[in-house]
Amino acid sequence: MRLVNHEHNAMDLRTTPVHLGLGSRAKPVEGFTWDPKVLQAYSAAVAADGAEGRMVTIFDGDGLGDHWESHPAGDELVVCLSGSATVTREVDGVPDRVLLGPGEATINPAGVWHVVDMEGPTSILAITATLGTDHRPRTDTRPTERVGTPSPEEAP
Repeated sequence: MRLVNHEHNAMDLRTTPVHLGLGSRAKPVEGFTWDPKVLQAYSAAVAADGAEGRMVTIFDGDGLGDHWESHPAGDELVVCLSGSATVTREVDGVPDRVLLGPGEATINPAGVWHVVDMEGPTSILAITATLGTDHRPRTDTRPTERVGTPSPEEAP
């Protein structure tokens, strides 16, 4: 994993995220993976940016998110590029769901636990605070209710 100072070629944000840092710098992160060792190396390489550092990446998927996450150091912007996604935030122990379609976005506030469920093939762009992301396993197998659709308990 290494940060590139000046990239002149097109890059795929699915495999090469971009780090936004102090001084309005944008640096591609070559060789990035979600492996714990690579994440640790990335965190060390961008530590000087502190709470101002951001990672820009695209995720493709289909199905339920497998973990909850929280970004204590800053807000996260989630943009649906194609398909549809439901972003569920845990606010005071209550699920708050936002359905996103192509071109729509939501902001996960700093420190709020959230999970993203993709309904059919979906691509999302995330701009995430890089300092101190926390994860916890997801214990439910599916959302207890859908946005805009009554739960079984609410149905007539």
